[in-house]
Amino acid sequence: MDGVARFFEGVADGSRFAVRVGVEAVRPPYEFRELVRQLYELGVKSVPLIAAAGFAVGVVLSMHTRASLARFGAESLIPAGLAIALVRETGPLTAALLLSGRIGAGIGAELGAMKVTEQIDALEAVAVDSFRYLVVTRVVACVIALPLLTTVMNFTGMLGGFAAETVLTGMPIGTYFQQAFTPIQFSDLIPATLKTAVFGFIIATVASYLGVHTTRGTEGVGQASTRSVVMSSMLLIAVNVLLVRLIFFFYPA
Repeated sequence: MDGVARFFEGVADGSRFAVRVGVEAVRPPYEFRELVRQLYELGVKSVPLIAAAGFAVGVVLSMHTRASLARFGAESLIPAGLAIALVRETGPLTAALLLSGRIGAGIGAELGAMKVTEQIDALEAVAVDSFRYLVVTRVVACVIALPLLTTVMNFTGMLGGFAAETVLTGMPIGTYFQQAFTPIQFSDLIPATLKTAVFGFIIATVASYLGVHTTRGTEGVGQASTRSVVMSSMLLIAVNVLLVRLIFFFYPA
């Protein structure tokens, strides 16, 4: 019973933390300089990982799709099937899970180290709002960066699919992308991309919460980093199910 009570207490505390982040994110003054720095650290530096992963996912999806559609003589549908799979689900979720590992672990470890070395207390001592400066800037940066990085993953995934197709069949690039983008509509692209903003909020908020509540020195820092990845990944998968159902409700087609 004590474990259950602690679990629900942690959920309630984390929910209050998330609400505070949302309120402080829209309330001035804003830490623009720190926000730009975090966009570079969390967003720009993640581009190589996302681009490489997207290209590899595109190659693998293309090969698997070809193996399935070849049984029915429907190889011409490969570009369209790959585009729909990437844009609607594979791209957003894969990008979010990859970034929960890179960004979540980084934020958890960084804020955890600052907590146990009393750097957060030092900021408060010189009249700096540590919550706004350390937490809100990271959350807002993730919310902005995730949709952009998802777009990068979708594009590089399409390039990977084209590379696989042109090696196997010699398909021209114009034909490939014409067939790929013909079935894609804004109702496919916009909701799937924007939901990654929610993923960014979850990743940064969970990691920040665990980081600023770190205890037990360097051991606690390692645990905060690991728990950030595990908890944010589990929440991403659960929330993704809800968001997919919500998207289908508003866009039933």
